[in-house]
Amino acid sequence: MTLPSPEFQNALRRPVLVEARHVSQAYHKDSAVDLQVLDDVNFSIHAGEIVGLLGRSGSGKSTLLRILAGLLSPTSGEVVWKDHPIEGPQSGIAMVFQSFALFPWMTVEENVALGLDAKGIQGQERDRLVENAINLIGLGGYENAWPKELSGGMQQRVGLARALVVQPDLLLMDEPFSALDVLTAENLRTDLVELWSEKKLPVQGMLVVTHNIEEAVLICDRIMIFSSNPGRIAHNLTVPFAHPRNREDLAFRQFVDQIYALMTQRAPIVSEADMAIGVKQSNSGTPAFMALPSVSITMMIGMMEALAAPPLNGRADLPMLAEKLQLELDDLFPLGESLELLRLAELEDGDIILTNEGVHFVLSDMDERKAIMGHALIHNVPLVKMIRNVLDERPTHSTSAERFRDEMGATMSPDYARQTLQTVVGWARFAELFDFDEEGDRFYLEEDNAE
Repeated sequence: MTLPSPEFQNALRRPVLVEARHVSQAYHKDSAVDLQVLDDVNFSIHAGEIVGLLGRSGSGKSTLLRILAGLLSPTSGEVVWKDHPIEGPQSGIAMVFQSFALFPWMTVEENVALGLDAKGIQGQERDRLVENAINLIGLGGYENAWPKELSGGMQQRVGLARALVVQPDLLLMDEPFSALDVLTAENLRTDLVELWSEKKLPVQGMLVVTHNIEEAVLICDRIMIFSSNPGRIAHNLTVPFAHPRNREDLAFRQFVDQIYALMTQRAPIVSEADMAIGVKQSNSGTPAFMALPSVSITMMIGMMEALAAPPLNGRADLPMLAEKLQLELDDLFPLGESLELLRLAELEDGDIILTNEGVHFVLSDMDERKAIMGHALIHNVPLVKMIRNVLDERPTHSTSAERFRDEMGATMSPDYARQTLQTVVGWARFAELFDFDEEGDRFYLEEDNAE
């Protein structure tokens, strides 16, 4: 049994900075169905701790962050900041964005000073705070540089300095390193943790939104794992390591593996119908209109071939496979779940395992691979079977895609419907089940496939 780190134990004795109480968020889609993005989210952040919010893209993490910042009101529930409900932006909360969000017509110094200007802080006090923030974050000498003259890492340092210059009590960070290359992200992450550990950051607590598991374990004292569709806190883990942390340490690797296992426990691709308020999840098998990720056949074949080859021989630890294939969380999980959906692989305790059919696929020639994929699609993706049945029944062996798009529109957003159809078309083309005419917006069978 792992024990909380000393930093986390100390944090629990300190005051609560912010607390989310039964926070839910739904977006009105039409007269019949609302899409639930967040569902009954409850947590608190204490002074003296770094909390990570770990989840996949689209799980509602950024929505929750905007609610905490006072930029968005929840549909229900409340966020309490220092014993008072948040009803708008708070002066004690600052935010760092993924996209840098710098004004290109302003110098580094002017960008950093924006928050102070908004608060009416001028003169020597303004200059002192800006200089301190710039030097703290390693930008000394770049005061008069323009954003276009800076690398991505330097631009993100400007964004961080701009958030810190107002000396907030709580710093919210929305995937702050995801737009950076690996080395730059590592350097900035290390600098941030060192400043925090040395108590040089003018903040009392931080919330870091990320979809990078190792990043969360490297930085945070506590990690909240967010589920999807709708977003809710599925697990709340304390990180039992003091800073600085060694990613090569066995205990560190085991903790990362534990999180992978938690995030792959029965995590199927979910229909947006299950997000709809008042719509109960069906227990009668796979729904016809499930939202499918943007995963190509080429990506699936590449993963299966990598899994089948020595030394993996059909089974791999997900963190190791992610490193081997240079895959991010938001690429790895949809790939694994798509293979699981097609019964070509299984996800189990943080591992991915090729099924017998998956091994058969890898060992087969192209014609046999197409046949295996076709069988998997017809039997495991009801939408594919539905489209093929309609095409077989029509004398013209052609049908409008609009009818399927309209039906999907009753249970999922237009973006999800569009993405799902694109995925289905790519998979079906490989298996030669049917094709798609973009100009005519129609599914059709080639003459050789028409019955």
